[in-house]
Parts: sequence; structure tokens; C-alpha cells
Amino acid sequence: MDDLFSLAGRTALVTGGSRGIGRMIAAGFLKAGARVFISSRKAAACDAAAAELSALGPCTSLPADVSSADGIQALVAALAAHTASLDILVNNAGAAWGAPFDEFPEGGWDKVVDLNLKSPFFLTQALHGLLKAGAAGGHCAKVINIASIDGVSVNPQETYSYAASKAGLIHLTRRMALRLAPEHIVVSAIAPGAFASDMNRDARDRADEIARRIPAGRIGCQDDMAGAAIFLASRAGDYVVGSTLVVDGGVTHARG
Repeated sequence: MDDLFSLAGRTALVTGGSRGIGRMIAAGFLKAGARVFISSRKAAACDAAAAELSALGPCTSLPADVSSADGIQALVAALAAHTASLDILVNNAGAAWGAPFDEFPEGGWDKVVDLNLKSPFFLTQALHGLLKAGAAGGHCAKVINIASIDGVSVNPQETYSYAASKAGLIHLTRRMALRLAPEHIVVSAIAPGAFASDMNRDARDRADEIARRIPAGRIGCQDDMAGAAIFLASRAGDYVVGSTLVVDGGVTHARG
């Protein structure tokens, strides 16, 4: 069982890895034996997070803004300077925007959809060669897209571009999975519920109140997210192709 869930000898890249869900996943991967690269738009925060995570294992900061094609190419070049192959890519970097229907701005649409939906596709495309090299090492390479339960069921908040982008990412995961599975690159997704982060300030700042709406009776913790990601990234998740794992304590079922 240790081998089944081990990431020993694997190399991973986690975008948005300096905080929140990305950092939870990066920490879990390090504890499972992986070498981890984290990327974030803010260089100082990325460097500081990598320094702290290095207490768990080898973690390297690669600051980049993956919302643009130039940023993606810069990240790929930086990663390629460190490794000739990639075993695990976690497309986690994301953004949200909320505004009333009649006031929702185009900028709030483009920023969110570009980062949440467009970037995972083009970053995976740009890293295709490194992922194929990882898959040539005798195990499947993995791409894990971080979606949201707001792409599965409707949140009453008016976050139109966020909900649309995450629903789109779930379907994109299926489409990419069919294309890449024959190359032993397994694509899947995680749809998190309430986890404390700068993006989900309600869960961070009002955890007890939010917990009352969750069937499990609490918000998600680091081990919940790390466990799901390790499952998908390890040999244990090799046959989970194109699926989205909902990690939400039962919220989507409670929404009906």
C-alpha cells in the first residue's frame, strides 16, 4: 500500500502553489516523496512559501504569471532548466469575481476565464513534451485540474465567470483525458468545497458558521486536500481518467 500511494522519485509542478489549496497539495506531495516546483504570480510570496515547504522535502520556487501566453512560456522554460521530465502537473492557479448580474464587467469575465479555463489548457499543451518524458519512465504522468463545486452545482453568489470557468474546466478535463490517455498521461480533476484560503475568505474567517451548512460538520483541512491529490497523482489513481473528484464534505448533495 505504501508503494501504491507513494510519489517517491516523482517530479511535480503546482501552479498557485504558494498559498491555499495549491500549498496544501504541494505539502502533501512533498510528504509523499515528490520533488515539487511551485509557481505563483507574486515572486516574494512564492520564494517564501518554497523556503518554508523545503522543510518537508525538495521544493523550488518558479514565479510566473500563467494568465498569459508569455507567462506560460517563461514558466515552461524555467522548469525545463531544472528537469527534463515532469510526472505531475497540478493546474491550480485561479481567480474569482463577484458582481450583480446587471453590473458584471467584461474585465471580470476575461480575467477569471483566462486564468481558470484557458491557462490550464495552454500550460498543459506547453508541457506536453515534459509530461510525455515523465510517462516514459515506467509510470503514468498525471495532470490534475483544480475545479470547484461551483462548477458542479449552483452557488447562490453572483460569481458568473467563476462558475462558468469551473464547469468548463470539468468538461475540458474529460476532453483532454481522452486525447492524452493513449500516451499514458492521465488527466483528472478535483472539485473542492470549503477550504480556508485567500480566495475563500468565508471559509477562512467564518469557519464555524460555514461548517453548519456542511453535512460533514466542518470545512476541509490540509489532509483532506492532500489525500485527494496524492490519490490521483500516485499509482492508485492511474485508472481514474477524465473524472472529477468532489471533495466537499457533502455540500453538493445538500444543495440538491
